[in-house]
Amino acid sequence: MHVRVATTILGITATLLAVPACSTDSVDSQPIAAPSPRTGKSSSGKTVLSSAALETRLLDESDLGSGYLRKPERPAQHDDVTVIGCPALTELGGDAAIGGSLSFPRKAKVSFAYGGGSSEVSEELYSGREDTLSDGIGRIFEAMTGCPTYQVVAGGTSINMASQKLSPPRSLGDEQWSQLLTASTAGRSTVVKQTAIRAGSLLLVVSGSPALVDRHLDKALDKATTRS
Repeated sequence: MHVRVATTILGITATLLAVPACSTDSVDSQPIAAPSPRTGKSSSGKTVLSSAALETRLLDESDLGSGYLRKPERPAQHDDVTVIGCPALTELGGDAAIGGSLSFPRKAKVSFAYGGGSSEVSEELYSGREDTLSDGIGRIFEAMTGCPTYQVVAGGTSINMASQKLSPPRSLGDEQWSQLLTASTAGRSTVVKQTAIRAGSLLLVVSGSPALVDRHLDKALDKATTRS
């Protein structure tokens, strides 16, 4: 699987449009210049895990508590995606489409609805060489936050995007990235937070309602980096 910027945008915008707008979540919005250095909790080491092994390290309903319902995996998206007003995303998409350095074949993902579907949170796990994971996710975050506003046209739907780089939790993992995304279309506006943590050969990405991301990030990293 190639983690292409187009695929990344599609996945995030699908989440954005599925979660009702919520402007009251409290998030740390202090901008940062770059991912923080390798500090904090111990990493998972250099062992590259299989997709099957990653599946066992994902959060489940028993980890999250009451009120969460696992969502079926969405079918793969094949819509053409056009990015307007952000050359960095356009350039990254072209590079990733030919393979580039964003190929993370070992992966696992899970998504949950909370509160009767009024909020969502998703977790993605990848495993690979440390430099490959760092470079791949770093380039995606840099591109997505490099343009304060841009437009995405996916499958005939036009989505106005706004991005903001956030201060990540510096005490977690070896490297961290975080951003706040706002998608607006058809009179609806929705906010999603996305935080990525690289711990050794593991990459964790948690996305969804800002309050749920903040609530479950530590727990997701703890479970992902626990040696079996």
